[in-house]
Amino acid sequence: MKHIAILGSTGSIGGSALSVACAHPDRIEVVGLAAGRNVARLVEQVERHRPRVIAMADEDGVAAVRSRLSDTAAAGLARAVAGEDGLRAVATHPDVDIVLCATTGTTALDAVFAAIDAGKTIALANKEVLVMAGGLVMEAARRKGVAVLPVDSEHHAIHQCLHGRSDREVKRLILTASGGPFREWDAERLPGVTPADALAHPTWRMGRKITVDSATLMNKGLEVIEARWLFDVTADQIDVVVHPQSVVHSLVELVDGSQIAQLGVTDMRLPIQYAFSYPERWETELPPLDLTECVPLEFGRPDTVRFPCLALAYRALRGGPALPVALNAANEVAVEAFLDGAIPFTSIPLIIAAALDDVEARGVGAPATLDDVRAVDAAARELSRTHAGEVQSKQ
Repeated sequence: MKHIAILGSTGSIGGSALSVACAHPDRIEVVGLAAGRNVARLVEQVERHRPRVIAMADEDGVAAVRSRLSDTAAAGLARAVAGEDGLRAVATHPDVDIVLCATTGTTALDAVFAAIDAGKTIALANKEVLVMAGGLVMEAARRKGVAVLPVDSEHHAIHQCLHGRSDREVKRLILTASGGPFREWDAERLPGVTPADALAHPTWRMGRKITVDSATLMNKGLEVIEARWLFDVTADQIDVVVHPQSVVHSLVELVDGSQIAQLGVTDMRLPIQYAFSYPERWETELPPLDLTECVPLEFGRPDTVRFPCLALAYRALRGGPALPVALNAANEVAVEAFLDGAIPFTSIPLIIAAALDDVEARGVGAPATLDDVRAVDAAARELSRTHAGEVQSKQ
């Protein structure tokens, strides 16, 4: 029996994870659930899965959940905690084996470190944790002998392709990218992109921020940085190929030129289940991939002139540990400003580039602690908000 905790249970990944739990009631027990402010959804989840500990963003949310629970569900709930303390309580509960981090942004960074320190396996569906603090996270995991298992479809695919292979066999990792909704748009059209345009992803159904990241190719850039830490490779060993059909989820090229690919249907329940079952494999009710029904599979090079965010991510990865922190912070600010209609789509990479320029100009060293990470993050956010405001004032 795998005993799991989910940080971000009311989001799309959290919902898919609970679907996996429902499909395997004899193999998975839900011990803890942490959510933001979606009281109604968390109440439904608690009633169905009967966790022992829950968390909400604030005390009002905790009180609202408690007030709506049935007597039976409330009786089984030993703790309900708010804020960062709540995230840590869920992530470190003594009965938990696996912590799925499915929050957005950096909310759960402290909780992930606490879970590692408590010896929990980490199933990671949050890119920002490794983009901001990859070196610190992986060193902590090595020190504690804790596994960090990827849940992103691309990294899950790489993990499968690498399973049982020596590092000496591996030449490079190849991450596939859908290319987003503007893959075939001319550069002249991109300044007119609206938030509605950017949120119309051709393949995946995701949250707003990650969908915009897919449209700018920043999502793939963040995955490149994430892959560097997950698989202990260099930037030069990670490539990206555009594959609009999203059937091949990623590949590994071996030193003899052979390429091993992982294919599957586009359903996040598969990588989530693999993280929960690893090193075993469990059956699934999902339909298998039918190759005879697949449209022709296309592959192409990413265009970093029209979509410079991918190149900015490589620049950050090669430039030292402080730059990915600034890259992530600036991107979050810029995407939020774009979704609010404050800046055009094409200003997103300009704001990110300015944040990287600032870190380099100030000679910011490698963050040695989480406080250092937060300091770089805060400075980049402040600078990026200023730049976004300047862009808005000129429109």
